[in-house]
Amino acid sequence: MAQSPNGSLVARLGAAQTLAWASSYYLVAMLAVPMAHDTGVSVPTVFAAFSAALVISALLGPYAGRLIDRLGGRPVLIVTSLVFATGLAGLGLAREVIGLFAAWLVLGIGMGSGLYEAAFATLVRLYGTRSRNAITGITLIAGFASTVGWPLSSYLESHYGWRVACFVWAALHLTLGLALNASLPRAEEEPASPSLRQAARSGSADVDGPTPGPMATYALAFVFAATWFISTAMAAHLPRLLQAGGATLATAVVVGALIGPSQVGARLLEFGLLRKVHPLLSARLAASLHPVGAAAFVILGAPAATLFGVLHGAGNGILTIAKGTLPLVIFGPHGYGHRQGLLMVPARIAQALAPWLFGICIDLWGAQALWVSGGLGLAATGALFAIRSATAEPTRQVAAAE
Repeated sequence: MAQSPNGSLVARLGAAQTLAWASSYYLVAMLAVPMAHDTGVSVPTVFAAFSAALVISALLGPYAGRLIDRLGGRPVLIVTSLVFATGLAGLGLAREVIGLFAAWLVLGIGMGSGLYEAAFATLVRLYGTRSRNAITGITLIAGFASTVGWPLSSYLESHYGWRVACFVWAALHLTLGLALNASLPRAEEEPASPSLRQAARSGSADVDGPTPGPMATYALAFVFAATWFISTAMAAHLPRLLQAGGATLATAVVVGALIGPSQVGARLLEFGLLRKVHPLLSARLAASLHPVGAAAFVILGAPAATLFGVLHGAGNGILTIAKGTLPLVIFGPHGYGHRQGLLMVPARIAQALAPWLFGICIDLWGAQALWVSGGLGLAATGALFAIRSATAEPTRQVAAAE
C-alpha cells in the first residue's frame, strides 16, 4: 500500500467520474424532451425511468461496496464501464417505453456501482484513512461533469440527434472510461500499515476511542438523505423557485449559473483551509448554509437570491466530500464500501422522490416551500452535532503526516 494517493491516480479517477456523471445523472436534463418525442412517451415518463434508475442504484450500492471491500475498486469499475456502455447503447436503440425503461435500469446498475461512492470506496480500499484529500480532489474534478456533459450532449443532440449522443457516450466508456479504470492500482490483500490493520479489526478510525454506536449510523443516513433531497430538489426546481419568490428569469439564470462555481470554490476551501479541520466540523458548517440562504431569500425576496444561490452551492459542494469522508473518520476503513452503500440507500431514494415531492410543495406554497428544505437542512445540522467527534485527533495526525 502506498503512503498516500498520488496526483496521477486522483486525476485518472476524477476523469473517469466526470465521464460517468456526465453520461448518466446529467444526461436526462439535455435529452429528455427529444427522447420522449421520438419514443412516443411523455417527458414525465422519461424522468420516471430516470427515477427508477436511481432506485436501482440505491438497492445495488451496498452490494457494489461489499465487492470493492473484497476485490478492490479496479475490477468493479472496469465492469461498470461496460455496464454504462451497454445502458447507453440500449438507450440509443430504444423505440418504445419498455426499451426506454430497460436501458435506464441498466444505467441504474452502472450508477449504483460506478459513481462517487464506488470511487471513494476504491480509494479507501487502497489507502485507508489517508484518502481524505484524494476524495476532495476527485470531487473537484468531477464537479465539472455538468459543465462538460451538458454542452456536449446538447451539441450532439442538435447536430446528430439524441440517439447518436447516447452512442458517443457509450463509445467514450468503452475507450476512455475503460482505459482509465483499468489503469487503477490493484488492491492488496489487507492494509499494510499496523495502525490500519488495527483499525480494520476494531471497525473504527479511532482505535483508542469508543466505537460509534448504531445511532451514529442512523444519524449519518438521515444527514445524507436530507441533504441529497435538498440538492436534487434545488437542481430540479431552482429557477422556478426563485421566480416564485419575486426574482426575474434573468436573475434566476444567473443564480443558477453561480451554483457550480460556488461548489468548486467550497471544495477548494475544503482542500486547503479546512483540510486540517475534522470533517464533522466542516460538514456541520456546510449543512447550515442552505437553511441560512433559504431564510434570507424567503424574508428578503429577490435581493437575496444571489446570496441564497452561493450559500446553497457552497454547502452542497462540501457535503459531497463529507459523504465520502465522514463514514471513513467515524467508522474507519474496514468494510467502508459496504457501509457507505448502506448509508446511501435512503439518500438515493430521497433523491429519486425529491423532484416530485418538492414540486408539489412549490405548487402549494410557492417560495415558502423553502421552509421545508431549510427545515430539513437544520435537522441535518442537528444530526451532525449529535454525532460525537471522538476521531478528531487521529484525523489531524493523519493530515499532518500527509
